[in-house]
Amino acid sequence: MIRHAVLFTGYELKKAFSNPIWPLFGILQPILYLLMFAPLLKTMTPGGTTVDALRMFTPASMMMIAVFGSMFSGFGLIAELRNGSLERYAVSPAWRPAIVLGRVAKDMVLLVCQAVLVLVVAIAMGVRIGALELVLVLLLMAATGLFASGLSQGLALTVRDENGMSQTLNLFMLPIMLLAGLFVPISFAPDWMKFLAPANPLYHAVEAGRALFYGQLTDSSIPIAFAVFITLAVLTTIWSMRSLRKIAG
Repeated sequence: MIRHAVLFTGYELKKAFSNPIWPLFGILQPILYLLMFAPLLKTMTPGGTTVDALRMFTPASMMMIAVFGSMFSGFGLIAELRNGSLERYAVSPAWRPAIVLGRVAKDMVLLVCQAVLVLVVAIAMGVRIGALELVLVLLLMAATGLFASGLSQGLALTVRDENGMSQTLNLFMLPIMLLAGLFVPISFAPDWMKFLAPANPLYHAVEAGRALFYGQLTDSSIPIAFAVFITLAVLTTIWSMRSLRKIAG
């Protein structure tokens, strides 16, 4: 089981890094947000400095990478389903769940690389974070990305069409981003958005990330975010593996 999962992970990583320009493009947007958008938030922070704005926006950009960097990984699965590669993997002697787990693990490796680059840029711009807080942020980002990757694989195996999947993602993407407070904290939003925000799982991840960047380890948002995304990650991963079994027969 472990050997097959590692083999598929290595295979997916080899494909991903065979043309490293695409993973690089995936991180450019959050870095551009750090450089060009975060300074605009200075007036919304207590200190009113660029560092305060970055401390508020950096965890949001990391969660943005975790969700939207992994959410589109299922498109490759649809392509393999169409050209018959997925069926060949599924009928091979390999452990079937390893096909999905390899893709999910590849997404986690790419997330770590992207998170490190974002943190390097943020630190270069003056942001500071404790070692324990940093580890917790990365773990939370991994759990968030695991949920998004599992959801993407399961959705791809269920919809089996790029147009249908892209329309589904585009329908929910903007409301999820706004109700999570990715760009502007929910505290500045209208009352009806504040009421709806807790129903959005990403909101809890963003709030927990900000609490960690401010060194507030006792903040209640942290255990809530971990509980929500660990549960969702397990559920979506199981769903994606079961969807693969149905296709393989």
